[in-house]
Amino acid sequence: MLEEHEWKELSPLLTDAIRQIKSYREEHGASIAEAHAKDFGQSALAKYFELTGFRETNPNALWHHRASLLGAPCTTCGKPLRTSRARFCAECGAPRSNSAPHPEPLKQRSLSQPSSRRPGGRER
Repeated sequence: MLEEHEWKELSPLLTDAIRQIKSYREEHGASIAEAHAKDFGQSALAKYFELTGFRETNPNALWHHRASLLGAPCTTCGKPLRTSRARFCAECGAPRSNSAPHPEPLKQRSLSQPSSRRPGGRER
């Protein structure tokens, strides 16, 4: 997992890989699969290895290797909660401790945002 100062070094390389893929597709009329076969994102993979010592093979996986995306450590097993709003630990199933930081309250939905309810009142 990358800390924010490490993410600041890596994210421009990932963004550049996306630009390269888009450019290649436009210039060659290629599909996404054909563009991915050209191995764009190698500089991001090299930087990730330099930062962590782990050799990741898929540049797209790096988007999820950011520590700030995770929640506080579980007070039972120590693994990070999957999100800052998680109520249970995905690793051991323990409920979130009262001492763990609580999630931020949900922002009120504006009228321009779609509802999470289906017609008839059921959740999506």
